[in-house]
Amino acid sequence: MTNEVKEIFIGTQAGPAGEAPPAPAALAAKVRTLAPSMTRSMQRVAEAVAADPAGCAALTVTGLAELTGTSEATVVRTARLLGYPGYRDLRLALAGLAAQQQSGRAPAVTADIAVDDPIADVVAKLAYDEQQTLADTAANLDTVQLSAAVGALAAARRIDIYGVGASGLVGQDLAQKLLRIGLIAQAHSDPHLAVTNAVQLRSGDVAIAITHSGSTGDIIEPLRVAFDHGATTVAITGRPDGPVSQYADHVLTTSTARESELRPAAMSSRTSQLLVVDCLFIGVAQRTYETAAPALAASYEALAHRHSPRGR
Repeated sequence: MTNEVKEIFIGTQAGPAGEAPPAPAALAAKVRTLAPSMTRSMQRVAEAVAADPAGCAALTVTGLAELTGTSEATVVRTARLLGYPGYRDLRLALAGLAAQQQSGRAPAVTADIAVDDPIADVVAKLAYDEQQTLADTAANLDTVQLSAAVGALAAARRIDIYGVGASGLVGQDLAQKLLRIGLIAQAHSDPHLAVTNAVQLRSGDVAIAITHSGSTGDIIEPLRVAFDHGATTVAITGRPDGPVSQYADHVLTTSTARESELRPAAMSSRTSQLLVVDCLFIGVAQRTYETAAPALAASYEALAHRHSPRGR
C-alpha cells in the first residue's frame, strides 16, 4: 500500500460519534487543553502542528510521523483525540489556521514571565494569557453539556459544590451567585463535610465538582457519593479524561494559561473556571427569570444601606 493510499484510508476513518471536527480557530486551543493529558509521543505531534500549522499542513501522514519521530498510527490517534475524523481533516484545519496566522489574526504566544521582568511586561503578559485562556475555554466549552447542567441547576432542590484551594474560591463564588437568585446552594472545601453532605443528596439534587487536574481525591470522593445517591453530577475540569469524569453526568472543560514557575496551573486555571461559573449562573438566571429577578432585586435592596455613606 502506497503512502498516498494509506493516507486516504487513514484520513477517512469515522470520528467520535455525533461530534463535529473543531473549526481551525479552535485547533490551537484544543492542543493547549489536551496536550497535558496526552502520551509523550502524541504531545510531539500536537506541539508540532500547533507550532507550525503551515509546514505540517504540507506533510503526508508519513511525513509528519517522521518529523515528530512517531508512527503513522500515533499521528492518526492524535488527530482523532483533537476531534478530527482522520489526518486529512486535520490537514485541512491546519491549512485554515495557517491562513489565519498569515492574516495577522492569530497573535504569537508570549514568553513566560521571568523573575526580572519589568512590572509593565508582567501586566502585558498576564493580560495576554488571561485573554487566551478565556478564548480557549469558550472555544472548547460543550454548549450541549452546559445547557444540560443549567437545566439541572434550575430545577434543583439543593446544590452542593466541591472545590479545594483556588477551585474552592471558585466554588464559593458560584454558591454566592446562586444564593442571590434564590437557589439553595452550598460550597464545601472541607473534604469531610463535603462527603457528609453528599450522603444527603438524592434525585433532584445537583453536585458540582471543580478540579483543574480532574484527579483530586478530596473532590472525587464526594462527587462519587453524590452520584451513587442519585444526584445529577457536574464536573468543571481542565482534564475531561481524568478520574472525576467517571462520576459526572455532565463535563464542562476549562482551559488554562501556560504554566510557568511563577504561575502554576492551579492558579491560572481559576480564570477559565470563573468563565464557566458565570455561564452557568447566567443560564440559570435566564431559565428562572420570573423568580430570579425578584430575588436578585431583594438581595440588592437588603444590602443597599451597607453601601451608603450612613452605613459606614
